[in-house]
Amino acid sequence: MPDTTPDDRPHVPSAGHGDVAVGAGVRAGAGVDGGREAATQRASRRGAWPARTWAVLVGLAFAAPMVFLVLKVAAEPAAAVAAATDGRLWPPLRRTLVLATSVAATTAVVGTLTGWLVVRTDLPGRRLWRILLPLPLVVPSFIGAFTFLIAFGPGGMAADLLAPLGIGWGIRVRGFVGSWAVLSLFTYPYVHLLVASRLNQLPPSLEEAARLLGRRPRQVFFSVVVPQLRPAITGGALLVFLYVVSDFGVVDLMRHNVLTRVIYASRLADVSLSFTLSLSLGVLALLVAALERMSTRRDRVAGARAVGGLQVRLGRWKPAAVAIVAVVVGLALLVPVAVLVTWTVRGLLVGASSTILDDPTRLWAPFVATLRVSLVAALVAVVVVTPVSHLAIRVRDRLAATTSTIVVAGFALPGLAISLALVYWLRSTPIYQTEVALVAAYVIHFGAQALRGAEVAVASVPHRMHEASRVLGVAGWRRWRRVDLPLMLPSLLAGGGLVLLSVMKELPATLLLSPNGFDTLATLIWSAASEALWTTAAIPSLLLLAMSGALTWLLVIRRSDAI
Repeated sequence: MPDTTPDDRPHVPSAGHGDVAVGAGVRAGAGVDGGREAATQRASRRGAWPARTWAVLVGLAFAAPMVFLVLKVAAEPAAAVAAATDGRLWPPLRRTLVLATSVAATTAVVGTLTGWLVVRTDLPGRRLWRILLPLPLVVPSFIGAFTFLIAFGPGGMAADLLAPLGIGWGIRVRGFVGSWAVLSLFTYPYVHLLVASRLNQLPPSLEEAARLLGRRPRQVFFSVVVPQLRPAITGGALLVFLYVVSDFGVVDLMRHNVLTRVIYASRLADVSLSFTLSLSLGVLALLVAALERMSTRRDRVAGARAVGGLQVRLGRWKPAAVAIVAVVVGLALLVPVAVLVTWTVRGLLVGASSTILDDPTRLWAPFVATLRVSLVAALVAVVVVTPVSHLAIRVRDRLAATTSTIVVAGFALPGLAISLALVYWLRSTPIYQTEVALVAAYVIHFGAQALRGAEVAVASVPHRMHEASRVLGVAGWRRWRRVDLPLMLPSLLAGGGLVLLSVMKELPATLLLSPNGFDTLATLIWSAASEALWTTAAIPSLLLLAMSGALTWLLVIRRSDAI
């Protein structure tokens, strides 16, 4: 394959006078093209005031919740100081940090081990495990929480199975243990996918050299492989940490009083406390997000897949390795699905009046609402961030780059903090407790996912396509519709699809901002699970799993290097 420069012209080595002349011509051509691109950017900047105005408005909208929280806490400093000194702030903050750190550490170990096993070892059934191990992403964590309560709680399915054997079930599921177990099982794929992808990209030469020098496989793993995997492990663990500090459904069902649960409980009885805790949660999340961006920016890996990856023979450890991945998949995937199917079948057979099957509209209306609001939020998010991406990538405008950073920070801010700010900001406006306010919260929280897709979409349209269109007399709206949009559409759909997937499983914003009588599948499941109506919760859970499973397969697993 010939060596090429970034502008797709052949690279000519300077070995003689003729080569020097050719090289000078190439550089002169590059200078001309560079001048044209610079002139195009200057012209774009001169005509970009509408887009820049839009970028300012978008930045203000995405920054509004955090600014509102800061202003509310600053307006009542005495209440914030009282919350920090009378023991209402530090205990939930400490529990949040302990839980998030424990889950991040657990997922770092589990995700790294499973990723290494399916990529670099002769694990039996590797192709099947590569598909099954990321699939817990399909299961919303609050669904995993109530299925674990059914399976392993007092009087649950595990206790029923062990009772005939005379064995008592004394494990306490609620509290820290249950929250840690559930969140670890349903977030380890964040680390697993990054580790597996990086292993696919790393050349095996260093490992082979270490083996030739007489090091054992275990020594090679810890001294050679793990240092190369550190950026992927760190980045995945920080994403998990960010997920845990913003989680509400799991900790509420498990009755573990971390920040999110205390904020939700005090939002009406003690508004000052809820604002103080929300600001603390937001600051913590933004700090973690900044660390995650620094870790991924500091050490990046080329996207090429390594050829002929080194395979480690497990030998006598093969049964143990199979047992590890089987236990992980069993607990994170098979147990939730088995519990949901069991309770759905039980509801069908018993036909109790409490089942949702007696009134199908109870399921149909939340299903339609989930699909409608998710599609609208995904579409609005793509429409809102695409002009900002165009301004930042094509025109390289600093204002748009700042707006992009603010949009990413909105993703780091927990949904509960965003929703609480919007509740008090919009409660005197006509859009309070309407789908408009709900979509606004979704877009602020998940707009960063659409932004990444839009940035890739804008970058996928070469400058020469614009020049060719201009020569052919196709400009403005016609050029965008006939040239840009077909090239951008796949990445825009991917970004919008990620927003769609996230909104379908979102819980806190829907609980706080949804109109009266408005239920999504997520809120229907959460309400039924909170009252231990397992059949009522199981049926919509299976439907939500099917919907999120299809999107997860298309957007995450099928595109992953781990498959």
